[in-house]
Amino acid sequence: MSTNEPNIDEKYDFSAIQDRWLGIWDKLAPFNTADVPADAPRKYVLDMFPYPSGDLHMGHAEAFALGDVLARYWRGQGFSVLHPIGWDSFGLPAENAAIKRGIDPREWTYQNIEQQKTSFRRYATSFDWSREIHTSDPEYYRWNQWLFLEMFNKGLAYRKDSPVNWCPNDQTVLANEQVVDGRCERCGALVTKKKLNQWYFKITDYADRLVDDLSLLEEGWQSKVLSMQRNWVGRSNGADVTFEIEGRAEPITVYTTRPDTLFGATFMVVAADADLAAELVAEADAETRMKFQDYLEEVKKANDIERQATDREKTGLFSGRYAINPVNGEKLPIWISDYVLADYGHGAIMAVPAHDQRDLDFAKAFDLPVRIVVETEPVDGADAVVDPAESGIALPGAGKMINSGKFDGLTKAESIPAIIADLEERGLGHASKNYRLRDWLISRQRYWGTPIPIIHCGDCGEVPVPASELPVRLPESEGLDLQAKGASPLGAAEDWVNVPCPTCGKPAKRDSDTMDTFVDSSWYFLRFLSANSDEVAFDVNEAKKWAPVDHYVGGVEHAILHLLYARFITKVLHDLGYVDFVEPFTALLNQGMVLMDGSKMSKSKGNLVEFAGELDAYGADALRVTMAFASPPEDDIDWADVSPAGAAKFLARAWRISKDVTTPSGSIADDGDRALRRETHRFLADAPALIESYKFNVVVARLMELTNVTRRAIDSGPGAGDPAVREAAEVLATALNIFAPFAAEDMWSNLGFPAPVALVRWKDADPSLLVADSVTAVFQVNGKVRDRVDVAPDISAADLEAIALASDGVKRAIGEGQIVKVIVREPKLVNIAIKA
Repeated sequence: MSTNEPNIDEKYDFSAIQDRWLGIWDKLAPFNTADVPADAPRKYVLDMFPYPSGDLHMGHAEAFALGDVLARYWRGQGFSVLHPIGWDSFGLPAENAAIKRGIDPREWTYQNIEQQKTSFRRYATSFDWSREIHTSDPEYYRWNQWLFLEMFNKGLAYRKDSPVNWCPNDQTVLANEQVVDGRCERCGALVTKKKLNQWYFKITDYADRLVDDLSLLEEGWQSKVLSMQRNWVGRSNGADVTFEIEGRAEPITVYTTRPDTLFGATFMVVAADADLAAELVAEADAETRMKFQDYLEEVKKANDIERQATDREKTGLFSGRYAINPVNGEKLPIWISDYVLADYGHGAIMAVPAHDQRDLDFAKAFDLPVRIVVETEPVDGADAVVDPAESGIALPGAGKMINSGKFDGLTKAESIPAIIADLEERGLGHASKNYRLRDWLISRQRYWGTPIPIIHCGDCGEVPVPASELPVRLPESEGLDLQAKGASPLGAAEDWVNVPCPTCGKPAKRDSDTMDTFVDSSWYFLRFLSANSDEVAFDVNEAKKWAPVDHYVGGVEHAILHLLYARFITKVLHDLGYVDFVEPFTALLNQGMVLMDGSKMSKSKGNLVEFAGELDAYGADALRVTMAFASPPEDDIDWADVSPAGAAKFLARAWRISKDVTTPSGSIADDGDRALRRETHRFLADAPALIESYKFNVVVARLMELTNVTRRAIDSGPGAGDPAVREAAEVLATALNIFAPFAAEDMWSNLGFPAPVALVRWKDADPSLLVADSVTAVFQVNGKVRDRVDVAPDISAADLEAIALASDGVKRAIGEGQIVKVIVREPKLVNIAIKA
């Protein structure tokens, strides 16, 4: 059938246009990438996984509009583009919603997926639907389990006892980022600490590479995202220092980035939730032990980020014990506090209050001594350095050492290696690196997630499920208590959890925890390459053709953990020989938020704008144009300040041009109006660089300008029959496709071409049309403009000077004066200096 169905409406009707083309596109499936020629140039454009929590919202409207601009643009440049879609469909929100509604999580999840799919179709996102995936399908999470076993066999997946953030309401562990003001981000319950035996991925083995390889991303990622990644890994160089503890057989190790300040240590601080703290107070009096237990309960209510805040009031408890400073033999009182973390370094620090602000705040709170050991320069114009004990302001800067024995007079740069060498010689320390990064806790005590493929046997220990038995499917939720307190609901599924050991055949039990959903999204970009395969997680050869991702689009809220985990898993897969690259996403586009009246949209604030309602009112094209035109992508958009109605009017003007063109297709554009052709080709020349640098709003503005110039050519210029008008209309249709696919397709049809316009290669700019026929030269006398004249762009300096001197305006300005000097900058400037 012909895809050029006649448009009988003479009025721009976005609803009719959408209805006309949706069915045609469904039949054409223009974005299917199953049969891409082996030698075709390729681009991989990926959107961050949507979560099926209901219909799409305005944040989705922006993110997916911007991702689609890139996918459609590269097709217009002649590339085969992989632009897939799937759903991050496991996780706590779906489980909680199902509990609230009394239904199976599957039912709630897949209903929402269908709703979002309908909205995506209406929004004209150019996805390859043949590669659709859902992480809650066994066909997907089977490969999560495969990945886990690959990690397990490589020694990168292990279990250990560890204190974790625990939500007593949701009955699961939480990452630090899921704890806000001491409460669960999802349900608002007070979070506590709980020691559990949990599964971890050993991401710390890759800490250095996660920092060093950021240099590969400097051209494609925002600098702030790179900084966030570096800061999260938190690599530092320093020393491990051995401190003897009075009354304890074993010494302890303290990590410090400033071994040059060891002589300034006046006390030690141990993390309240470290095992060492409990050990130190075990032999104290009953009152101290009770105070410690009460204090520990308070500490458990705060997350690690809050505990390390510089403005947090310092609290603590004296342990009654002392450490010995290895450089001078001084006794240091050992305090217990929450501002030190149990898993940072070794869970204890030497406190140097003169040169560390948090240590100084603690010292002042408990009247502990302060000793300056680095002579720093005065700051902020002061005449002298003020003692921190008096000012309350620490001196963290560099300088010469004082009060430091034989090291006095050395600079910071000289003293650090000297002190480390001295410690090493005496067997009391050594150079060391430390990281803020901790191993990735992947265990979750919830039902709706990927079962961990390990069987626990009393004789054989942790036994991997054989690969031939994957996937380990989730049992049905019917009959399970999804709100089971203190344990995973899967532990109660007796027919599922009780199995023979694969090694010895004796009775054993499946692991009843499920995986963190960050595992699902850490490698999904690779599953899209072989979405329908039941043989491999992804085809290695397909990865060589398509990956890594060329453009990754999503919110900056995922700039740390999601991206960090995806980078980590990519490096693991590289080391295992499955991929030939070490970074998953070459370029990253982080869009801002969509606000209303300056605030994040929410029902409780009464400022929620419904995506479906805006789609009904203005159409998909107007929403997409509005999102692209509102601001640079990384900036927030306030919906109160934009105009989808204005975008609809612009689209109507552009669409009308396609209806007015009377020149037949195939007309020779060279015969058309040169001024209009210049505008058209300037757009073609400028647009690629603008799009590739994400200046989408500028491109929309240029399209508006080209539309206006073309309309003037029709109404008051050479007319609708001029070949240059047809050329401009064709360029408008192909370029508008990236922002407004429905209108562009209808324009393309009006111009007599078959669908889809999305696969039409953009016209190349004609270099000869980018050179102006004339330029305006400015003539100045003693720096003041006296005349302007249009001249040829290639005019010589001598000819331009002659024209300037012959100018009536210049002659009048010179008068009786004497020309001292003539400066010519052809073809745009002549400046004549005179004296009276």
